Amino acid sequence: MSFKTKMIPLAGAIAFAFAGTAAAEDIVVKIGHVGPISGAIAHLGKDNENGAKMAIEELNAKGVMIGGKKAKFELLAEDDGADPKQGTTVAQKLVDAKVNGVIGHLNSGTTIPASKIYNDAGIPQISPSATNPKYTQQGFKGAFRVVANDGQLGGTLGRYAVQINKAKKIAVIDDKTAYGEGVAAEFVKGAKSKGAEILVQEHTTDKSTDFSAILTGIKAKNPDVIFFGGMDAVAGPMLRQMKALGITAKFMGGDGICTADLAKLAGDAIGEGQVVCAEAGGVLDAQKKANDDFKAAYKKKFGIEVQIYAPYVYDAVMTMVDAMVQAKSAEPAKYLPVLAKIHHKGVTGDIAFDDKGDIKDGTLTLYTYKAGKRELISVVK
Repeated sequence: MSFKTKMIPLAGAIAFAFAGTAAAEDIVVKIGHVGPISGAIAHLGKDNENGAKMAIEELNAKGVMIGGKKAKFELLAEDDGADPKQGTTVAQKLVDAKVNGVIGHLNSGTTIPASKIYNDAGIPQISPSATNPKYTQQGFKGAFRVVANDGQLGGTLGRYAVQINKAKKIAVIDDKTAYGEGVAAEFVKGAKSKGAEILVQEHTTDKSTDFSAILTGIKAKNPDVIFFGGMDAVAGPMLRQMKALGITAKFMGGDGICTADLAKLAGDAIGEGQVVCAEAGGVLDAQKKANDDFKAAYKKKFGIEVQIYAPYVYDAVMTMVDAMVQAKSAEPAKYLPVLAKIHHKGVTGDIAFDDKGDIKDGTLTLYTYKAGKRELISVVK
C-alpha cells in the first residue's frame, strides 16, 4: 500500500469521492497558506508550507469530488515574515483573491491580527501552530487551531519544571511577541502553582542577538531553570552565551524553540539533557505509524527532516477539505458549519474542535536534546 493511499483513508475519516466521468464539470478550490518564508524563522515557515504542498498535491492526484464536481485545488502561498503588519497585508491579498479557506498563520503575533480580516470576509481559517489563547477567544466562528494552546503548553512546562526537574528558583525571559509573552505567562502560572519562586522576568526581542546583560544579571541570582518564551533563532545564540558565562541552569521553552534546528543553532551549548521543551501537539501510539509514514514521505520529497508543524499543516488542509466534501460545497458559508463539527482522523491524531475552535483533547510532546539530536521524553494530555 502506497503512502498516499494510507494518508487519505477512504472510510470513516475523509471519505473522498472520486471522479467517475470526464463529463463532470471542474471547480477550482483556492486554499491560502501563510507563514514566514523570509527572516530568521524562514526554516519553520518553509516547513509549514511544505506540509500544505504535500496535501494539495495528494488531493489533486486523488481527483476529489465536491458536490458532484471534480475539484482542482490551488495553493496560494504567502509570506508574512513573522511581521504583524505584513501578515494583515497578505491576509487582505488572500481575501481579494477569493480563497475558499486559509491555513495559517504560523505565529500567534501574525495569526491574531490576520484573523479579523478573514472573519470579516467570512473565510474559515485553521492555524496549524499559533498557540496564544487570544486567537480563539475573539468569538470568531471561522477561527480554528489543530494544536494545543499556550494555556496547556506553558502551564504543563511550568508544572514539569517543578515536579520533574525539581526547580525551586526560576528566571523567565520572553521576546515581547504575542507568542513569547503568552507562553511565558502560562509557564509562570504553572510553576507558581507548584510552589516555585520566579526570581526575575526579563524581556528581549525576536531579533536580538546579544543577551549578555540579561544573562549576567540572571547568573547572579543562580536559578535552577531559565525559561525562554520565543523562537529557536533567538534561543540558539542565547544558549551559546549561557555556556560562555558558565550558566548551568536547565533551559526550557515552548514549541518555538523545540525544533530540529535548535541543536544546530546552539552548537555544543545544547548540552546533554540541559534543554527541555514542548511541542504543541503529539502523536499517541495509535497514530504513530501514520505520522512516521508522513515524515518519511516528507523527507523523500524535500530531502530534509520535518521541523515541527508540517504534519499539522497537512492535517489542517485535509480537515478543511473533508468539511467541503461533507458539505458538498467549497463555499465558506456552506462548509463552515460542517467544519465546526468535524471529526477527522489525521496523521497527527483525531481532529475535532470545541465551541471556541480549539482542538479537543490536545496533546503535548516533551523533548530534550542529547548528542545534538532532539529526543522524546513523553506525550501528555
